Amino acid sequence: MTDGQLALPLSAQVEMVDLFAGPGGLDVAAHWLGVSVVGIEWDDDACITRERAELHTKHGDVRLSKPANYPKARILTGGPPCQTYTVAGQGAGRRALERLLSFVRAVGDTHGVSERDLAELELDDERTGLVLEPLRWALDAGDPYEAIVLEQVPAVLPVWQAYAQVLEGRGYSVDCGILHTEEFGVPQTRRRAILIARREGEAKLPKPTHRRYRKGAARGEGDPRLLPWKTMGEALGWSEQFTVRSNYGTGGDPKARGERLSSEPAFTVTGKVSRNRLIHERPKGRPDRFTDHEAGRLQTFPPDYPWAGRAIAQQIGNAIPPRLAAHVLAAAMGKELDTAALDRCVKRSWKETRNGVDGLLKDA
Repeated sequence: MTDGQLALPLSAQVEMVDLFAGPGGLDVAAHWLGVSVVGIEWDDDACITRERAELHTKHGDVRLSKPANYPKARILTGGPPCQTYTVAGQGAGRRALERLLSFVRAVGDTHGVSERDLAELELDDERTGLVLEPLRWALDAGDPYEAIVLEQVPAVLPVWQAYAQVLEGRGYSVDCGILHTEEFGVPQTRRRAILIARREGEAKLPKPTHRRYRKGAARGEGDPRLLPWKTMGEALGWSEQFTVRSNYGTGGDPKARGERLSSEPAFTVTGKVSRNRLIHERPKGRPDRFTDHEAGRLQTFPPDYPWAGRAIAQQIGNAIPPRLAAHVLAAAMGKELDTAALDRCVKRSWKETRNGVDGLLKDA
């Protein structure tokens, strides 16, 4: 280990297990909060990024791991694959939703989730059933986790609500709902279905710290107790004005592509973010597409995050913004974040912040 590298804990010592960890959105947030974490991820390219970032990683299938491998873990987190639930996907998850909900309700009357049970669901796409893996982990844990955090696209909220009934029957307090990323200082409009469960104390989703973005509204409008939303220009440190034209059409019409000004948050950062065009008064000499690091900044990853492997835009788009993840993790721990300290943290290098950031957490 070279000077300045992060010493990885043993699997038996980690405090948090992150299922379907991707390139590290929740893991980055955990490090900011000083929580040791291991991420389980099967994708080769995401694991290359994680290796470059020196994140503790189990490279493999979540279905082949179990809670007993991480006996000291007190926090369980996860963001199962969302492709079959998204509007952009084929919709297999949405079509299977009723079967999934019936399955989760039935689990409430049993002792756990077996692979045989999942196989009997006969789902068209095996990725759809992966949304049930966190429930298997929660129910199979010998000692209940102190906190559970799950995130997915909004279409999965009914599954989290069904989870809530099962977890409440196991002694957890649970809260779930849809969070808007720009309300937590992310320079991007994105919605995520979030579940927080706690064994001690009342589970509550974090409260917004920033105003919600509304097209045509000024940043100064809205609740004066909240901060104005973060803009693309602010996040990227660009003083020049520019416009971003989305790769997506409005109402299904590719000719009616939306546009955002640099004084607004970005569109949702997806795996196709590299197709969005910078037009009009873009910074001189700059390409007409966001670079990988710029797209990562719009997701609130550290400015020097070591993206690697193939399909980097897809890795970035699949991740939960670390800034939102930090708010959610803090809430699951019964804490709040110091917004000013978090602002400074997000702008600092990964080397400076991966061992934790002093003054970030405060009592709720």
